[in-house]
Amino acid sequence: MKHALLIHLAFCSLTLSSTYAQSLQPVALHRAFPNLSFNRPVFLDHASDGSDRVFVTEQRGVISVFPNRNDIATAGLFLDISQRVNNGPNEAGLLSTAFHPQYESNGLFYVYYNHGNLFSRIAEFRVSSDPARADPDSERALLDIEQPAGNHNGGQIAFGPDGMLYIGLGDGGAANDLFQNGQDPTTLLGTILRIDVNTQHDGLAYGIPADNPFTGNADGWREEIWAWGLRNPWRFSFDRLTGDLWTGDVGQGNREEIDLIEKGGNYGWNTMEGFQCFRPTTGCETEGLALPVVEYAHDEGRSVTGGYVYRGHRTAQLTGAYIYGDFETSLVWGLHYQNGEVTENTLLAKAPGGIASFGEDQAGELYILAFDGGIYTFEADPEPTAVALEETSQPTLFALEQNYPNPFNPQTTIRYTLPATAQTELSIYDITGQRLSTLVDGLQPAGTHQIRFDAVDLANGLYFYRLRAGDRIEARKMLLAK
Repeated sequence: MKHALLIHLAFCSLTLSSTYAQSLQPVALHRAFPNLSFNRPVFLDHASDGSDRVFVTEQRGVISVFPNRNDIATAGLFLDISQRVNNGPNEAGLLSTAFHPQYESNGLFYVYYNHGNLFSRIAEFRVSSDPARADPDSERALLDIEQPAGNHNGGQIAFGPDGMLYIGLGDGGAANDLFQNGQDPTTLLGTILRIDVNTQHDGLAYGIPADNPFTGNADGWREEIWAWGLRNPWRFSFDRLTGDLWTGDVGQGNREEIDLIEKGGNYGWNTMEGFQCFRPTTGCETEGLALPVVEYAHDEGRSVTGGYVYRGHRTAQLTGAYIYGDFETSLVWGLHYQNGEVTENTLLAKAPGGIASFGEDQAGELYILAFDGGIYTFEADPEPTAVALEETSQPTLFALEQNYPNPFNPQTTIRYTLPATAQTELSIYDITGQRLSTLVDGLQPAGTHQIRFDAVDLANGLYFYRLRAGDRIEARKMLLAK
């Protein structure tokens, strides 16, 4: 019976593809505005007013504005609130801007900044009679949130296609969710909020949309919450074509994750980190949790920077791909997501300096803001094999990805990348170290490969899969939860 089970697993319950066909190819990065340099730039935005201007936010409390031309020599000062901003903690400061959908007619825009003793503030400002300058005295505070520590502030604000303002907030900081906010919807921390800046509600400076998921609840859950269970959603964005809301949620000690945010979704922190149990470390309750679209381990990066779905025209091969990066390693990836599955997740480039943020101009072109002071944009790489992965990050050439989905029931996909043709073995083990099945055993070419594994005849529990290629070995855990 056992022999029959192994044969079933090895030959009947998986689908092995040949080298994974990739439409995404490595891209080149170049300075978008080579004559300009910024002090810790953290955000780039546009006003949707037809002016084709670029607004760059610096963490110290300054917003610059300039025409979107690569020959621009100087940037103008749009707003300076540096005297109000507390940017002492490394993750605090003026963190993002959002222009009102009717900015062209009403001149209103919004900022997220830290002030005083670690409060996060969402504030409204108005442009002055000079369209190149905001009025610093026009500030109207909408929301102040006390932060128990100086990190995990979130920091993103953005208007959705519904005209509502969305706000990203971290779990309050320190480490390991010290303040237990991740799974507490009675606090605003560890969430993405959704508010109406055009109305006011019960003495608040903003309105709470009637279709928010917790509006009118009797349990004390904050009605501003759109989604929760997040650790530190530093950057999120809306796909300008589909309206989908994507975020990068910065991990704790093992995993970084990309999430597709849905109304009322609980994204699992501090119960889970990525696809792994966090508290408790095994056997955590995953029912009702929204799992990531993709995760990566800390051998590839340590601080995810969420990006955008590319809808520009300059780099056509990126169209429809969600572009994201990592602050620590400066690596940039692109992924395609169709019908609930990741169909491609490819390393595209390595940026100079830490990737603080991505930005999008009015035409949908994407930019990388780096802490070397530069702003970079994408172009198709004329020699992808020469620049692509060889010069970006050698360790990622040999890579065993986390199976997806995980936990799974009963099927999951395992993907891995080989830097060169190699004798390859991929096997499944139980927690005692007994090998249950060998899925791959033979010579395989360089490239990315994937396997569909079906564990229909296995019991619930933790399993391991191990990849050996030449003298390289890597193993990962996977959780079967029927």
